[in-house]
Amino acid sequence: MLGYALCGSFCTHSQTLAELRNLIKEGYEIQPIMSETVWSTDTRFGTAKLLREEVETLCDKKIIHTVLGAEPLGPKAPLDALIVSPCTGNTLAKLANGITDTSVCMAVKAHLRCDRPLILALASNDALSANLKNIATMLSRKCVYFVPMNQDDPEKKPHSLVADFSLLRPTLHAAFEGRQFRKLFL
Repeated sequence: MLGYALCGSFCTHSQTLAELRNLIKEGYEIQPIMSETVWSTDTRFGTAKLLREEVETLCDKKIIHTVLGAEPLGPKAPLDALIVSPCTGNTLAKLANGITDTSVCMAVKAHLRCDRPLILALASNDALSANLKNIATMLSRKCVYFVPMNQDDPEKKPHSLVADFSLLRPTLHAAFEGRQFRKLFL
Protein backbone atom coordinates (compact mmCIF):
# COMPACT_ATOMS: atom_id res chain seq x y z
CA MET A 1 0.00 0.00 0.00
CA LEU A 2 1.12 3.54 -0.79
CA GLY A 3 0.48 6.61 1.31
CA TYR A 4 -0.48 9.69 -0.72
CA ALA A 5 -0.35 12.97 1.19
CA LEU A 6 -1.65 16.28 -0.13
CA CYS A 7 -0.43 19.64 1.17
CA GLY A 8 -1.48 23.19 0.22
CA SER A 9 -0.34 24.45 -3.20
CA PHE A 10 -3.96 24.25 -4.25
CA CYS A 11 -3.17 25.30 -7.82
CA THR A 12 -1.37 21.97 -8.35
CA HIS A 13 -4.07 19.69 -6.95
CA SER A 14 -5.58 18.91 -10.36
CA GLN A 15 -2.16 17.70 -11.58
CA THR A 16 -1.47 15.60 -8.52
CA LEU A 17 -4.96 14.07 -8.58
CA ALA A 18 -4.33 12.99 -12.18
CA GLU A 19 -1.24 11.12 -10.96
CA LEU A 20 -3.18 9.63 -8.06
CA ARG A 21 -5.67 8.26 -10.61
CA ASN A 22 -2.79 6.81 -12.65
CA LEU A 23 -1.38 5.03 -9.59
CA ILE A 24 -4.79 3.53 -8.87
CA LYS A 25 -5.07 2.41 -12.51
CA GLU A 26 -1.68 0.70 -12.11
CA GLY A 27 -3.23 -1.30 -9.28
CA TYR A 28 -1.80 0.44 -6.22
CA GLU A 29 -3.86 0.53 -3.06
CA ILE A 30 -3.69 4.08 -1.67
CA GLN A 31 -4.05 5.42 1.86
CA PRO A 32 -4.91 9.12 1.44
CA ILE A 33 -3.51 11.69 3.85
CA MET A 34 -4.27 15.42 3.91
CA SER A 35 -2.76 18.30 5.77
CA GLU A 36 -5.17 19.99 8.11
CA THR A 37 -5.13 23.01 5.78
CA VAL A 38 -6.15 21.00 2.73
CA TRP A 39 -8.75 19.12 4.77
CA SER A 40 -10.52 22.33 5.82
CA THR A 41 -9.79 25.11 3.31
CA ASP A 42 -12.05 26.24 0.49
CA THR A 43 -10.20 28.02 -2.32
CA ARG A 44 -10.87 29.39 -5.80
CA PHE A 45 -9.81 25.93 -7.01
CA GLY A 46 -12.67 24.20 -5.18
CA THR A 47 -14.14 23.37 -1.82
CA ALA A 48 -12.48 21.22 0.78
CA LYS A 49 -15.57 19.02 0.99
CA LEU A 50 -15.56 18.23 -2.73
CA LEU A 51 -11.83 17.48 -2.68
CA ARG A 52 -12.22 15.17 0.32
CA GLU A 53 -15.12 13.36 -1.36
CA GLU A 54 -13.18 12.95 -4.61
CA VAL A 55 -10.07 11.58 -2.88
CA GLU A 56 -12.01 9.19 -0.64
CA THR A 57 -14.00 7.92 -3.63
CA LEU A 58 -10.84 7.41 -5.70
CA CYS A 59 -8.96 5.62 -2.91
CA ASP A 60 -11.95 3.88 -1.32
CA LYS A 61 -10.48 4.76 2.08
CA LYS A 62 -11.00 7.43 4.70
CA ILE A 63 -8.48 10.26 4.66
CA ILE A 64 -6.02 10.55 7.52
CA HIS A 65 -6.04 14.23 8.48
CA THR A 66 -4.81 14.47 12.07
CA VAL A 67 -1.47 13.97 13.80
CA LEU A 68 -3.03 11.25 15.93
CA GLY A 69 -4.35 9.45 12.85
CA ALA A 70 -0.99 9.62 11.09
CA GLU A 71 1.20 8.35 13.93
CA PRO A 72 0.55 4.61 13.31
CA LEU A 73 1.87 4.85 9.73
CA GLY A 74 5.24 3.54 10.83
CA PRO A 75 5.77 0.08 12.25
CA LYS A 76 2.10 -0.45 13.23
CA ALA A 77 0.64 0.28 9.77
CA PRO A 78 3.58 0.21 7.35
CA LEU A 79 3.36 1.67 3.86
CA ASP A 80 5.47 0.43 0.95
CA ALA A 81 6.14 4.08 0.07
CA LEU A 82 4.82 7.49 1.02
CA ILE A 83 4.27 10.21 -1.57
CA VAL A 84 3.83 13.86 -0.56
CA SER A 85 2.31 15.57 -3.57
CA PRO A 86 2.27 18.48 -3.59
CA CYS A 87 4.87 19.09 -0.90
CA THR A 88 4.81 22.77 0.02
CA GLY A 89 7.84 24.75 1.11
CA ASN A 90 6.35 24.94 4.59
CA THR A 91 6.08 21.16 4.84
CA LEU A 92 9.56 20.71 3.36
CA ALA A 93 11.02 23.05 5.99
CA LYS A 94 9.29 21.17 8.78
CA LEU A 95 10.50 17.81 7.46
CA ALA A 96 14.07 19.07 7.14
CA ASN A 97 13.98 20.30 10.72
CA GLY A 98 12.19 17.37 12.34
CA ILE A 99 8.97 19.23 13.13
CA THR A 100 5.92 16.94 13.35
CA ASP A 101 3.03 19.26 14.12
CA THR A 102 0.84 18.32 11.13
CA SER A 103 -0.72 15.10 9.89
CA VAL A 104 1.59 15.02 6.85
CA CYS A 105 4.76 15.66 8.86
CA MET A 106 3.79 12.99 11.38
CA ALA A 107 3.04 10.52 8.57
CA VAL A 108 6.50 11.19 7.11
CA LYS A 109 8.25 10.83 10.47
CA ALA A 110 6.43 7.59 11.24
CA HIS A 111 7.06 6.24 7.75
CA LEU A 112 10.79 7.03 7.67
CA ARG A 113 11.24 5.05 10.89
CA CYS A 114 10.86 1.96 8.68
CA ASP A 115 13.46 3.03 6.06
CA ARG A 116 10.96 2.89 3.23
CA PRO A 117 10.83 5.30 0.26
CA LEU A 118 9.53 8.84 0.69
CA ILE A 119 8.78 10.67 -2.55
CA LEU A 120 8.44 14.47 -2.46
CA ALA A 121 6.76 16.37 -5.31
CA LEU A 122 7.72 19.91 -4.42
CA ALA A 123 5.64 22.99 -5.20
CA SER A 124 7.22 26.00 -3.50
CA ASN A 125 7.53 29.69 -4.32
CA ASP A 126 10.70 29.97 -2.21
CA ALA A 127 12.49 26.74 -3.21
CA LEU A 128 15.44 28.61 -4.71
CA SER A 129 15.77 30.98 -1.76
CA ALA A 130 14.73 30.24 1.83
CA ASN A 131 13.96 26.57 1.13
CA LEU A 132 17.04 25.66 -0.91
CA LYS A 133 18.87 24.49 2.20
CA ASN A 134 15.90 22.27 3.07
CA ILE A 135 16.03 20.61 -0.35
CA ALA A 136 19.71 19.87 0.29
CA THR A 137 18.96 18.55 3.76
CA MET A 138 16.29 16.19 2.48
CA LEU A 139 18.44 15.06 -0.46
CA SER A 140 21.04 13.90 2.04
CA ARG A 141 18.51 11.79 3.97
CA LYS A 142 18.24 8.06 3.48
CA CYS A 143 15.17 6.88 1.54
CA VAL A 144 14.10 10.37 0.38
CA TYR A 145 13.53 11.01 -3.32
CA PHE A 146 12.34 14.08 -5.22
CA VAL A 147 10.13 14.16 -8.29
CA PRO A 148 12.12 16.13 -10.92
CA MET A 149 11.23 19.81 -10.83
CA ASN A 150 11.63 23.04 -12.76
CA GLN A 151 10.97 26.73 -12.48
CA ASP A 152 7.33 27.27 -13.34
CA ASP A 153 7.73 31.00 -14.10
CA PRO A 154 11.36 32.20 -13.93
CA GLU A 155 10.43 35.78 -14.80
CA LYS A 156 7.60 36.45 -12.35
CA LYS A 157 8.53 33.85 -9.69
CA PRO A 158 12.32 33.50 -9.89
CA HIS A 159 12.61 31.48 -6.66
CA SER A 160 9.80 29.03 -7.41
CA LEU A 161 10.14 25.33 -8.24
CA VAL A 162 7.38 22.90 -9.05
CA ALA A 163 7.56 19.16 -9.61
CA ASP A 164 6.80 17.71 -13.02
CA PHE A 165 3.92 15.65 -11.69
CA SER A 166 3.93 13.44 -14.80
CA LEU A 167 7.26 12.06 -13.52
CA LEU A 168 5.84 10.97 -10.17
CA ARG A 169 5.38 7.32 -11.20
CA PRO A 170 8.89 6.88 -12.68
CA THR A 171 10.28 8.52 -9.54
CA LEU A 172 8.34 6.04 -7.39
CA HIS A 173 9.60 3.08 -9.44
CA ALA A 174 13.20 4.33 -9.16
CA ALA A 175 12.74 4.84 -5.41
CA PHE A 176 11.69 1.20 -5.07
CA GLU A 177 15.08 0.38 -6.65
CA GLY A 178 16.80 2.68 -4.12
CA ARG A 179 17.79 5.40 -6.60
CA GLN A 180 16.84 8.98 -7.40
CA PHE A 181 15.12 9.37 -10.78
CA ARG A 182 17.24 11.77 -12.87
CA LYS A 183 17.39 14.58 -13.93
CA LEU A 184 16.40 16.20 -10.69
CA PHE A 185 16.11 19.70 -12.13
CA LEU A 186 14.59 20.05 -15.59
